[in-house]
Amino acid sequence: MTATEASLRSKHARYVLTPWSVQGASDRPVIVRGSRSALFDEDGKRYIDLSSGLVAVNLGHAHPALIEAIARQAARICYVSPALYNDERAEFAAELSALAPWEEGARTFFTTGGGEANEDAVKVARHLTGRTKVLAAYRSFHGSAPGAGTLTGENRRWPNEPGPPGVVHFVAPFPYRSPFSTEDPATETARALEHLELVLTYEDPNRIAAVLLEPIVGTNGVGVYPEGYLAGVRERCERHGILLVFDEVMTGFGRTGEAFAAKRLGVTPDIITFAKGATSAYVPLGGVLLREGLAEAFDERVFPTGHTFSGHPLAMAAGRAALRAYQDEALFARAREIEGWLHAGLHGIRERIPVVGDVRGLGAFFGVELVRDRKTKEPIAPWQGPAMGPLPVLLRRMLDLGVYVFGRYNILLIAPPLVITQEELREALQVLEQALDEFQAM
Repeated sequence: MTATEASLRSKHARYVLTPWSVQGASDRPVIVRGSRSALFDEDGKRYIDLSSGLVAVNLGHAHPALIEAIARQAARICYVSPALYNDERAEFAAELSALAPWEEGARTFFTTGGGEANEDAVKVARHLTGRTKVLAAYRSFHGSAPGAGTLTGENRRWPNEPGPPGVVHFVAPFPYRSPFSTEDPATETARALEHLELVLTYEDPNRIAAVLLEPIVGTNGVGVYPEGYLAGVRERCERHGILLVFDEVMTGFGRTGEAFAAKRLGVTPDIITFAKGATSAYVPLGGVLLREGLAEAFDERVFPTGHTFSGHPLAMAAGRAALRAYQDEALFARAREIEGWLHAGLHGIRERIPVVGDVRGLGAFFGVELVRDRKTKEPIAPWQGPAMGPLPVLLRRMLDLGVYVFGRYNILLIAPPLVITQEELREALQVLEQALDEFQAM
């Protein structure tokens, strides 16, 4: 480590509060630049970004088209009040409508991130239905601010309590660790839907405005729901006049092999929230996609929310450039090719490394679950425990070996940029296997 990097690390530790971390135990490399699937620190050391940051940099780092679009927009105008119209905002919203899963099209309300988008989606759903309650799954993350944090089901919700009223959590399927005492996916689906129906009954479906779900569970295990579950939730929402909201903050913009997971999974919600991949994380941006049949209600009434940075021109320019890059480089489809590479590579690691209990995922979005014993499925760290257990040791070792991976408790999120090459991925997975082999021998 150079003196400069040591100084930067010291300043970062002294003046920056690092999210979700014990500050005194935090020690990370100082990243100063990136290129495609690689990050570089102050000393020039290269790290393959195997998790796209926080499952966000779908186009990889330093994409020239995005850099050019942001610079061009900055030279024109950086801020336009959301109360005024803007050319980039209009064009991007039209492009998102064409991308959305509804034949009727959609309108977009822009935010600066995913948590904010989820809060606004709930506000809109309550306004449209006249109902107050919202259902969300326990194994979920929808943001960390008070509103989004209350929607969140797992332990990152706890510091927000008591949160805003009206949010009720339910248990969704998780086949590897079935909360419904079965190893049969069809039975898991049936029992999970029975449970949801029971919760609806106890809460009175006529009081429920929305059900909010990640169509593929994100940081809580990259869980792919068993066949029929999302369709069953959709049917119950329709039957009771409840709006179905998909949180596609992680799964949107090509991560699953389609523009949105709703298209890949064949289940269409009423509202989609997005962020991260919308600009490939180059500029903060989130949003609420509202199908036209719902959005038209606001032609005769006031739309009930707003933000200073809604539809920020720099974010709009970055979003339009990102969308063109996704389409020009056929990256939505390429995620399916990466899916094949990840499936083969990760399952091969599972065959050779006993600490890997399960591998699951879709597109360029996989989870690796680590266990002490495959038969009992005992995790290497208690889920939602007071500390991350030994996982930080593994993550640190991977950094030392030149690969960045994001993980929590006993889950690694393998979600590389959609521009990663097969050779780069092979190199990263070799490092992953080496680190896991050393880790299980500890």
